[in-house]
Amino acid sequence: GYLGYKKYYKQPKEEKAADALFKAEGYHRNALTAPNPDSLIKLALNGDGANVGFLRIMSKYKGTDAANIAQLYAGESYLLLNDNANAIKYLKDFSTSSKFFQARAYKLLGDAYADQGKLKDALDYYKKAAHHFKEDAENSSEALFLAAYLAQTKLNNNKEAIELFKELKQDFPATQRGSEADKYLARLGVYSTE
Repeated sequence: GYLGYKKYYKQPKEEKAADALFKAEGYHRNALTAPNPDSLIKLALNGDGANVGFLRIMSKYKGTDAANIAQLYAGESYLLLNDNANAIKYLKDFSTSSKFFQARAYKLLGDAYADQGKLKDALDYYKKAAHHFKEDAENSSEALFLAAYLAQTKLNNNKEAIELFKELKQDFPATQRGSEADKYLARLGVYSTE
């Protein structure tokens, strides 16, 4: 019974969901480089009449991998539209075993909370993003930098900023952000002895 369910129901549903996601992803990808992206983002979210968008994929193909990824894209799309409440709603409900995508969701949550002025929540999510998938050095170092910079400039927590910049320098020295850490530490009165 289970094998039949998997072969004749689950697998075709996954394939249909992945096909539907392809067009919405295209709109989303094009929006990231467009000079006026709002209309493309709305097409990615709501569809274009012939193709469904992320919101419909989530409801029509519930339980599929594509529906789960559509939720991440929906959260990012709302963030791009400056609708932080909806961005947070979709990103908080997103969960995956993919460390890359989960770290991405945490970073986007940090961005959304920062935009709302909820700086402690933003700091927590930036740190989560930085620590969740350290193998992705570029994205992890960027999230750690954002956490440190937020702690220093917005929360006036120099002690935490110093700790985060030191961690950035130590854990990600080969990244752009890691190589800049000494400059920020010097501004905080911490000079390298190397």
